[in-house]
Amino acid sequence: MSSLIQSVKGTRDFYPEELAARRWLYKAIRSVSESFGYQEYEGPYLESIELYAAKSGDELVKEQSFVFPDRGGNLIALRPELTPTLARMVAQKQRQLVYPVRWWSFGPFWRYERPQKGRAREFFQWNIDLFGIESPEADAEIVAIAAGLFKKVGLTPDQVKILVNSRRLVSAELSALGIASEKQAEISRWIDRRAKMNTYAWEAYASELGLEAKQIIQIKEFLQNYDTWKKSDDLSRFFAGIEAFGCRDYVDFDPNIVRGLDYYTGIVFEAIETDGEIRRSILGGGRYDNLLADVGGQPLPGVGFAMGDMVFSLVLEKHKLLPNFGNRPPAPILVTVFDESLLHASISLAAELRSHGFDILNYPESEKLSKQLKFADRMGIKIAIFLGPDELAKNLITIKVLSTGQQYSLTREHAAEALHKQLAGLPPS
Repeated sequence: MSSLIQSVKGTRDFYPEELAARRWLYKAIRSVSESFGYQEYEGPYLESIELYAAKSGDELVKEQSFVFPDRGGNLIALRPELTPTLARMVAQKQRQLVYPVRWWSFGPFWRYERPQKGRAREFFQWNIDLFGIESPEADAEIVAIAAGLFKKVGLTPDQVKILVNSRRLVSAELSALGIASEKQAEISRWIDRRAKMNTYAWEAYASELGLEAKQIIQIKEFLQNYDTWKKSDDLSRFFAGIEAFGCRDYVDFDPNIVRGLDYYTGIVFEAIETDGEIRRSILGGGRYDNLLADVGGQPLPGVGFAMGDMVFSLVLEKHKLLPNFGNRPPAPILVTVFDESLLHASISLAAELRSHGFDILNYPESEKLSKQLKFADRMGIKIAIFLGPDELAKNLITIKVLSTGQQYSLTREHAAEALHKQLAGLPPS
């Protein structure tokens, strides 16, 4: 036998159960997003690499993006994130939109990373953003939406936390230590790597960046002070807003959160699992007030976050919050086939019932009824319908409830009403 062709490394196959889980997550995301008045949108899967080079950072552009030349020689990327696309879309219709703009999306993305648990090269991601308001209350609204999803799926504040900091606060602290503004972006990236490096390597890297031993000690002291947020007017207003949104128990200040992407300008945040078993962040985002100008638009404040489906699904699985999709039937009703002569009559009956709004499976060929019922049992089907010669002659059908064995006959005119009651758990008339 020839060897089976494997899927592309870092991609996933979505069998019906896995796809059902993804659709369930999408439904929860849609519900929460729309409850705050956000509109769904989508962008292209292909973008010019220049869009990401504008502000996403060298690591994302040069190391993590799938890039290829088109036939005209232009470099095209499979989108690794959506925020630059969103900024471009808003910039293109900046004078026509009604502000504030509140948009959300859920779709596929690609990054050239080493596949591991919770990380793949192809993944799905929730993006939600608010344009046109420059206030800590807008930041609080975005964070409250994240907390809203956690609440909806049953995650508690003991299981997940949203950790918040401010780039402006970090910049003020670094400036107070004598660190020039042009050095602060790379120092912020160094801080962002703290949890990913051992202490010796992290401090050695700081020395390579030109930090003095005293400055390293002072930065470590700042990163251990969890009351520093009180020095920030933005964070004080933010936490007051979070209180008003009713989700303060999900949100904490953490001076170590700075976010690696270059375009963040103000409040930033990440969500984590509290016991640290799942080490990757669940979601991350923040304020980016300069991004529109960087893609050719007029300056416009923005704030938002992105959440990948893989880490979030791991958290849900760990806490047993994912529904079991393996036992869900493709349809609740099976129309059986008595014999070959009645195959088309059974197909016609199924079509008639579909016109009444039912999801119906046809058994596709004439087989022993025992085999058809075995199929129904394995698929989790609730009701089997029989149409034999006697039923056909009298304009009847026979309904069998497979879980109880209850069986009864009735005229075809009353079939729809009876099936609606049966599926609702009501006794037939």
